[in-house]
Amino acid sequence: MTKHATRRMACGATAPWRETTAAGVRLAYDDRGEGRPLVCLHAIGHGARDFEAFAGALVPAHRVIALDWPGHGASGGDDVPPSAVRYAAVLEAFLERLALGPAVLVGNSIGGAAAIRLAAARPDLVAGLVLENPGGLDRLDALARRVIGLTAAFFAAGARGARWFPAAFAAYYRMILQRAPAAAQRGRIVAAGREIAPLLRDAWTSFGLPDADLRDLAPTLAPPVLFAWATRDQIVQLRRALPTIRRVPQARLERFPAGHAPHLETPDAFAAAVARFVATLTNDGRGRDTRRSSPEWSGTRA
Repeated sequence: MTKHATRRMACGATAPWRETTAAGVRLAYDDRGEGRPLVCLHAIGHGARDFEAFAGALVPAHRVIALDWPGHGASGGDDVPPSAVRYAAVLEAFLERLALGPAVLVGNSIGGAAAIRLAAARPDLVAGLVLENPGGLDRLDALARRVIGLTAAFFAAGARGARWFPAAFAAYYRMILQRAPAAAQRGRIVAAGREIAPLLRDAWTSFGLPDADLRDLAPTLAPPVLFAWATRDQIVQLRRALPTIRRVPQARLERFPAGHAPHLETPDAFAAAVARFVATLTNDGRGRDTRRSSPEWSGTRA
């Protein structure tokens, strides 16, 4: 394996990571702590190392598991292109393989979209959802399709080896991960830009397909949900997702001054918010209704 081919590994699960096979893919993951499992699902092009600081804040009081999606970090490749549909299937097989019981899913971007799909299909596996700027909650109108198409073309150029891509990708990621605490992981992602460009191209292509639209699943979500929204996100915008968030039965909304990933950009505030949310969950995976005691509970009034 060449030095170039290993750059994505720096973004993923840290040694000594654990491995299992699920949905026909060799998956690497970090697993730390004890107690109710929190399964962390990163954005496309990132890796399990996204949640290194998050695990440090919540372990040992909680068990924190961070997965490398197929083709990311130390996980093996996949014969199926990346999409929220595929990742939901991988996640379902992964959770069944580990036999965790109902887990709290912490998902960013495509990770959040996969978590929504799984929670709708298999509520028995999900005790709660923490969703950071998940895909699929916005309408696929002409503007959204144009943004998706242009972004997919940008990554397609990177996959073809365009000379200008590394500098442009670095600039793009300064918009995605804006805050200083994310600098180290942002640097690792940027260094792996050429290697992960095909995954980014294929994932962004999937975002424009009809099955990427999760809006009709919102009212069906049974577990309690914390929407942890990065309000500086220029692509996955809160104002466009709010109509869907309002349809989620048990929803809490908290805002963070971040570009796309509060767990990386505002780690202390994010970890505290998740700890508060997990404390509201009962043993059967249902949520204690804290709307009267917490001004940040938004419910259908988000």
